[in-house]
Amino acid sequence: MNLFDVYPLFDIEIVKGRGCHVWDAEGNKYLDLYGGHAVISVGHSHPDYVEAITRQVNQLGFYSNSVKNSLQQKLADKLGTACGYDDYSLFLINTGAEANENALKLASFHNGRKRVVSFKKSFHGRTSAAVRVTDNPAIIAPVNEGFPVTYLPFDMPELVEEELKKGDVSSVIVEGIQGVGGIRLPEDDFLKSLRSLCTKYDTCLILDEIQSGYGRSGKFFAHHYVGIRPDIITVAKGIANGFPMGAALISPTFKPFYGMLGTTFGGNHLACAAAIAVLDIMEKEQLVENAARVGAYLLDELRRIPRIREVRGRGLMIGIDLAEPVREVRNRLLFDEKVFTGVAGANTIRLLPPLCLTQDEADDFLARFRRAI
Repeated sequence: MNLFDVYPLFDIEIVKGRGCHVWDAEGNKYLDLYGGHAVISVGHSHPDYVEAITRQVNQLGFYSNSVKNSLQQKLADKLGTACGYDDYSLFLINTGAEANENALKLASFHNGRKRVVSFKKSFHGRTSAAVRVTDNPAIIAPVNEGFPVTYLPFDMPELVEEELKKGDVSSVIVEGIQGVGGIRLPEDDFLKSLRSLCTKYDTCLILDEIQSGYGRSGKFFAHHYVGIRPDIITVAKGIANGFPMGAALISPTFKPFYGMLGTTFGGNHLACAAAIAVLDIMEKEQLVENAARVGAYLLDELRRIPRIREVRGRGLMIGIDLAEPVREVRNRLLFDEKVFTGVAGANTIRLLPPLCLTQDEADDFLARFRRAI
């Protein structure tokens, strides 16, 4: 059987990771400034993380959600304290797309409406509803086109109000910082306007913090810079440092009933053990603060490099715009300088390193980056 060929692959096989470094099958060591799409939050193979999931799988890896699992409540308690939403409820699933799928469904249950407002250059996942609210027609199959979505530009609240006043919008979904769209930050006042408009028109505000959350921006959630409280917050990526997991944090406004949402694998014992270990490590090593500090340093130093057209981001979520296409620069970084980075579009290099990146490692990257460009 062949693998279904949908990924363009670099001819590199990564076989080991430690902290902010990975090694390939040939023994080459790389500096990881991408973390596997922002997934590695506390560092590759952190010993506390490895110990926690090893201990759990030796005891019990999985049982279904038909029985009590005290690890779920332990995770909810720790997460509520860490992010300041201890009055919200937690629904555990497997992926970011699934988190957004359930958030969109929950909003529609709540107000009985169908239409969704999303934004240009957004990315929310590849399941049916999540891909429909993603602004990329190339990945929206005909079967996904079953409900109405309106895509609007960032930072134009007057256009949002025009849509909400029609009375048929169930939810507005927005990323804390757009990742795939090029590390684009919504203006603080725009997010505040979204909150007030959604309240005014009884519309649910969904904050997609799948890539920008869990400390990546230098605060636990990127919307913490603004001081708003969304109705639903979706998370995944760094929640379990590579173990597949996602979640929705749900306002007390929503009232659950049996069968409303469901999942087979979500919130399983092994996933919860991984996610609890992540929160413990983040607190112990002050990784949110580290992301803010090292991220600010990187942003400042990158802005001093003449060939860079623009640098955007917060914390350790950084976009580097060049005047020319970045493909060759990224290839030189990877193959000559042994640095993993990502891209967003033709002209943007995307940095999403583990939150444990040190200033020395940041300096190492800057030296390699200057050589590559």
